[in-house]
Amino acid sequence: MDNALFELLKKVDTPTVCNAIEVAQGRRGFNAFTRGTMLASHPNAPAIVGYARTAKIAALAPSDEPADVVRARRMNYYRHMADSRQPAIAVVEDADFPDCIGAYWGEINTTVHKGFGIAGALTNGVMRDLGDLPDGFPVVAGSVGPSHGFVHVKEVGTSVSIFGLEISDGDLVHADRHGALVIPDEIVGELESAILKLLDTEKLVLEPAREEGFDFVAFEKAWEAFEKART
Repeated sequence: MDNALFELLKKVDTPTVCNAIEVAQGRRGFNAFTRGTMLASHPNAPAIVGYARTAKIAALAPSDEPADVVRARRMNYYRHMADSRQPAIAVVEDADFPDCIGAYWGEINTTVHKGFGIAGALTNGVMRDLGDLPDGFPVVAGSVGPSHGFVHVKEVGTSVSIFGLEISDGDLVHADRHGALVIPDEIVGELESAILKLLDTEKLVLEPAREEGFDFVAFEKAWEAFEKART
């Protein structure tokens, strides 16, 4: 991903990228996106764009492993995040889903990850400390709650599932208040032009619709131009 594409991806929302991927693929049917409603810590923040650094956690019950094993894995987790390919996004599956109770993403953990250079976090789990989370580190989560429970790291660098979206370590992820998606490797080189084409095509309907006197006749004309531009 070159810098021009990265900067463009930060400026557009996830639905736009979802549509643009289909433009690049030349067909409908792209389905590597989350299902259901997710929550955003900073709803008006720019999109989170980065290569996934994955892990799995749990918090409903204490780990049954020895304390030194749990600690070693926790340190391995933070090493994994600190050594990430930039730009990066932390993608952490809570294995307790849909009964998640442990807020892994609070003021301390988000600040640590931001310090590592991570752009934000995506999780099916819990976030807390809303209002105290650092600016510039959005979290897109499954729920909000007050407690950390018995949160502990179970796996590092393995594939995870977030609201029906399978994500592998290193996948290129785009996320915002709408949810998240994985950008297919094979269309990365075409994605910038696809986004720009999509935005220009949408103007064919949006601009007339925002004008005074817009009616069905004007709509029909605009829609015809819109459909021709999409073929």
